[in-house]
Amino acid sequence: MSLDPNTFETILPSRFITFTYPNPTLPHAVLRVAVLDSPLTQPTTDSPQLAAMFVPTHRESDWIFSTHSGHLQLLLNCSQFSRLILIGNEPVSLNLLNSFTRLECEMGHAHLMNLEEKLTPLLFALSPKSCFEKGLPKVVFLRYEDDLISSVVVEVCFGGLVGEMVVEDVELEGFEGREFRRRLRFKRMPNLVQTQVRIFPKSVSGFVGLEGVEFCIDFGGLVHPYLVPMVAGVSLIGGYLDERIRCGFRPKALCLGVGGGALLGFLSRHLGFEVVGVEADEIVLRVARQYFGLDDCDGLVQLCLRDATEFLEKFDSNDKFDVVMVDLDSSDANMGISAPPLEFVKKDVLLAARLVLSGHGILVINVILPAISSFYETLIMSLKNIFEELYEIDVRNGENFVLVATASTITTSSVGTKNVFASKLKQVISGEFIDSIKKL
Repeated sequence: MSLDPNTFETILPSRFITFTYPNPTLPHAVLRVAVLDSPLTQPTTDSPQLAAMFVPTHRESDWIFSTHSGHLQLLLNCSQFSRLILIGNEPVSLNLLNSFTRLECEMGHAHLMNLEEKLTPLLFALSPKSCFEKGLPKVVFLRYEDDLISSVVVEVCFGGLVGEMVVEDVELEGFEGREFRRRLRFKRMPNLVQTQVRIFPKSVSGFVGLEGVEFCIDFGGLVHPYLVPMVAGVSLIGGYLDERIRCGFRPKALCLGVGGGALLGFLSRHLGFEVVGVEADEIVLRVARQYFGLDDCDGLVQLCLRDATEFLEKFDSNDKFDVVMVDLDSSDANMGISAPPLEFVKKDVLLAARLVLSGHGILVINVILPAISSFYETLIMSLKNIFEELYEIDVRNGENFVLVATASTITTSSVGTKNVFASKLKQVISGEFIDSIKKL
């Protein structure tokens, strides 16, 4: 099917078009070109800003580069651009390849410059008409970089609510020695790692690739960037929890959103919490048990197959929770990667969250700022109107903040830095996030 030459003259929010184009550097080869216009409202006075990106070789079939939602997340991560043009080899299929290994020199600088030059006529043809008002348009070339050295797919499965998901073992760069992780990703948010845990090979003998290697899970600590700050928030009620433990009571935590279960397992295994995990998709629970070591047979972890908001609103037990942790992401790809979902921060839901807390309990929320700039301010105001105090922890990764809302006023004695629980907490997580908690 041929394209109308006028198709790309204007920015049409959320429009997504893919087509093939002859590779100017390789005879008889074709490139896959994808053009995506931003869903965000663009200023009417400025010319649209364009960006182009070459898809890394051998990753053409990754959801990030082969799906509409993946392209959308790439574009929303660079919100100053109105149109993103992705150029790469044709994927073998739209499904994930079984394995990937990064090549040290997959495309030299000279070759890239040559390809950019030869594709200039195409990029001009894909530029909106308004870009030519002050001469030839400028197309910014972006380079996709991450820390992935190699990966191998463990399982691809489909959840009734979350859709297609992948469990993969990966090797990452930037560490002393070889660093291996097991990850869970959802296709609807392909750039977001839902869960990751550290793993190590069963055999210490040398190996090159990941295929055929058996791994064990390392339960020693949390590696997902925002989970340690979430646990650090518990220090605010360290004194209260220490008193409960001294009186023979086990602290109780409610985790809304299970993912791979790393947070649930850490709270029960390292801090002695009795944990209830609420997850709406039964396949996610199966994956958490099978691949991420979530154990709900020891009596300390109870899993509930239910919608998180519904669980809060219909909770009728007098046995309340000391900590409620919210680790839910938005399912709306047009929002980009964001958390929690907009529906969760409604007044009636937040009121229900407060009602399930004990008198000295806390609500801990992982927040990923969406493209809507007012979201964070609105969330802060809503929490301040419902809870006694509000605290913030900067995860320092440029994406996440953790908010901690308290059911009662935090006093110096309740912080309790000199108690058994607080000492135990500082033994299992870094104290830097405990020390960086800021009252809002």
